[in-house]
Amino acid sequence: MAVEPRVAVVGPLPPPSGGMANQCRQLVRLMQAEGVPMELVRTNAPYSPAWIGRIPVLRAFARLLPYLWALWQAAGRNQVFHIFANSGWAWHLFAAPAVVIGRMRGVRIIVNYRGGNAEPFLQSTVPYVARMLGSVDRLVTPSGFLKDVFGRFGLESQIVSNIVDLTRFTPRERVFTSAPHLIVTRNLEPIYDIPMAIRAFAAVRTRYPAARLTVAGTGPELGRCEALVQELGVADGVSFVGRIDNDQIPALYATADVALNPSTVDNMPISILEAYASGVPVVTTDVGGIPYIAFHEKTALLVASGDYKAMAAAVCRLIEEPALTTRMLEAGLAEARGYAWPHVKEQWLGVYRHVLSAPAR
Repeated sequence: MAVEPRVAVVGPLPPPSGGMANQCRQLVRLMQAEGVPMELVRTNAPYSPAWIGRIPVLRAFARLLPYLWALWQAAGRNQVFHIFANSGWAWHLFAAPAVVIGRMRGVRIIVNYRGGNAEPFLQSTVPYVARMLGSVDRLVTPSGFLKDVFGRFGLESQIVSNIVDLTRFTPRERVFTSAPHLIVTRNLEPIYDIPMAIRAFAAVRTRYPAARLTVAGTGPELGRCEALVQELGVADGVSFVGRIDNDQIPALYATADVALNPSTVDNMPISILEAYASGVPVVTTDVGGIPYIAFHEKTALLVASGDYKAMAAAVCRLIEEPALTTRMLEAGLAEARGYAWPHVKEQWLGVYRHVLSAPAR
């Protein structure tokens, strides 16, 4: 039996829940379950003592110094650093130090870059980011969208899909009633434009007065969203349930009739793929990398960012055109199967083995 490479995964864990944190947790958990030796170096380890987390400057050093020491130690035990990376300060504080320490200690470096803001980040930031990305042993992205972005900067990358653990989701037959249940599973942050979904819901309610909306997520936009539902007179039909642990998300999809994704910036939202796997029809904006995984009138209905009237009309269309919805659900489930764990596992093992067999860069 071949000896599997020793890999240190560098990335965040929930809380807070988010696409990168959930993907990091799933990758480590599933690989370890397969017997692959895998160590986690957490970029968002809890503060110790907890009160340090309330002091901005102090908390940065309190997390950074133990993180750098953990990287140094992990580099002595492993052959590969698999670094989950994002734009902005997260790159400078977490990804870049991991690349530098890995290089110092002779570890092969894989940067697994995520997030829809890659292009503006590379355009506006100092040149060292692009140079560093070009120097790693392998640059990996979860989508064709980011592969195209990096290509415009002369950076070669490889696509390895996000993980959708299909064993966690059970598609069921959708029978719409006069009280459709709409859900949004994005954090309450400006880039996800939850107010668009709320306005769309209010428009749907003029046609289906018993409709309900559940918003599962946390963030700084909560107060604004709560004020908006009052202003629109739909507070009795909207539930802000806060952050739902990823393990509980399948239960929410099981109750849903339509999943809304109103984001203004996005790469490859795992929530869309989870809706596919759950047999929930999707209405989403067409920004960023979404058209790479959501195909209009095939797997989802796509609308322009901010156009809440079009989103509401698309929801009503799903309810009133069952043949279209059935076709979309079948195609969505087939799309989700391409992200199933057995397929993604072999992709990652191939990347690990390749960087160890190829000459160091």
